[in-house]
Amino acid sequence: MPVAQVRDVAARAGVSPATVSNALNHPTKVSPATLARIQAAIDELGYIRNDAARQLRAGTNRAIGMIVLDIANPFFTDVASGVEDVLLGQQRPLIMGNSSQEEHREANYLDLFEQQRMDGVLITPTGDVLDRLRRLRDRGTSVVLVDRMTRATEFSSVSIDDATGGRIATEHLLETGRRRIAFIGGPAGLAQVANRLSAARAAAEAHGSGEIIYTETDAMNAEAGRTGVDRLLDLPPSQRPDAVFAANDLVALGVLQALTLRGVRVPDDIAIVGYDDIDFASSAAIPLTSVRQPAHQMGSTAATMLVDVIADPAASTVRHITLMPELVVRRSSQSS
Repeated sequence: MPVAQVRDVAARAGVSPATVSNALNHPTKVSPATLARIQAAIDELGYIRNDAARQLRAGTNRAIGMIVLDIANPFFTDVASGVEDVLLGQQRPLIMGNSSQEEHREANYLDLFEQQRMDGVLITPTGDVLDRLRRLRDRGTSVVLVDRMTRATEFSSVSIDDATGGRIATEHLLETGRRRIAFIGGPAGLAQVANRLSAARAAAEAHGSGEIIYTETDAMNAEAGRTGVDRLLDLPPSQRPDAVFAANDLVALGVLQALTLRGVRVPDDIAIVGYDDIDFASSAAIPLTSVRQPAHQMGSTAATMLVDVIADPAASTVRHITLMPELVVRRSSQSS
């Protein structure tokens, strides 16, 4: 069955295609009686407006593109949920891209969003993409950084205070008597990892008797946690850690699994602290202590900021909003 077009609706309603267009886009310009005839024709023919084509003709696309580091991580799902809650009220679709912490994938999505002439882009960068983002902005696409602060003053951002997160996690472990703390996660080039690790080292140094053992991984998932544990347990017993600070909760869950399979008692032998406080953290076999990030709030804040920039780019003031994490203590770091 042929797809109904505007001209078909016009013919059925006995009006011109221009009148149908006004009814769809500027209904106040059309009399109520004519609107009723056009709506009846739309219902009868099953006409569906092609917003994509209309926006392309106008040179714009109301969709918002979003690029995250790892869509498999529930943290980014929560961030996206916050974004979507705002965009639904704006009748803007959200197009997700998953960089998987790979710069070439990130570049491909930026190319796609540029080609689609999207109104705005939300991005948690993997590589150095500031020049690419400047090009997007210069071509009319607004940009806001998510979960990342930037030294470039021209882009607004919403981030979490990872220095505070790294500090409170480490101080908790030190206060419970742990001294050799393994930090598992990476790559080290990710700002989130670097900031959490740097803060952990500073907290251990300030304590005076703590030590941070960094075990870098290629990714931030459960497999990375299992790999990290294998490396640490290969060390001589005197050099093994008595605690693990995982770069995120997926890594922490992998650590917990690996330690359990190797017969290491958690938390009696090795305590664990994760980061993000995803839903799985509280329901693990041994509930995980974790640094909670306000993920949904970060997403909604970033989306609101982006919509404001799109509405008036010239008048929008660049803003950097930093949200605070909190430590949620559970069984994985508290010895009986």
